[in-house]
Order: sequence, then C-alpha cells, then structure tokens
Amino acid sequence: QVHLVESGGGVVQAGGSLRLSCAASERAFSDYVMGWFRQAPGKEREFVGISWSGGITSYADSVKGRFTISRDNAKNTLYLQMNSLKPEDTAVYYCVAGRPTGWVRAASGYDYWGQGTQVTVSS
Repeated sequence: QVHLVESGGGVVQAGGSLRLSCAASERAFSDYVMGWFRQAPGKEREFVGISWSGGITSYADSVKGRFTISRDNAKNTLYLQMNSLKPEDTAVYYCVAGRPTGWVRAASGYDYWGQGTQVTVSS
C-alpha cells in the first residue's frame, strides 16, 4: 500500500512563497513517478508537475519558472517549492504517485493520491 501525506499549505499574499511537503512510503518513492496536481473550486484537477525517480522534472506552463519539485530520497519526501505566488494559484494541492502509461499530465494516470492541502493566495 502506498501512503502519501501532504503538509505545508496555508495563506500567503501574492508574490510570496510556500513549500509543500509530501511524505511517502518507501515503495512509492522508489517505484513510482511522483508529482503534484491541484484543484481550484469549480474546476477540474490540474497538472502542476512531476518528478521521475532519476530527478527529471516536468511542469505545467502556468507554473514553470515559479515552482520547483525536488526529492529527498533519505526522507522519502517530495517537495513543491512555490515562489511568486499568484491568486490564481489558490487551490487544494495533491501529491500523487503512479505509473502513467499514457499522457503523463492526465490525473487518471496516477493511482495514489494524498488527502490534499489548501493553498490560498490573497491579492
């Protein structure tokens, strides 16, 4: 069983920064692609970025250059560093793990999801 637990959400002013953490079971970290999705009220879940086990990353255009995904293999923890936050970044952020066989930016490709953590960016 794969367990994912997010933390680090909160309220921040536009232009500020937050770092989200995702504590994962060892199996998730070694066997799966891991990443982040988000869901704003009234909208579908949206791809944010992913990290392959070798450290290669891919980001949505909307966050590229502002968000960074990193891994601490010793702690089995995935991070999402979010800088220059905008009000449109407000959403519940989910940590995911899976083995996507098709489009890696599709939510359906990820079998395991954390409970989510709320990020609110005020203008």
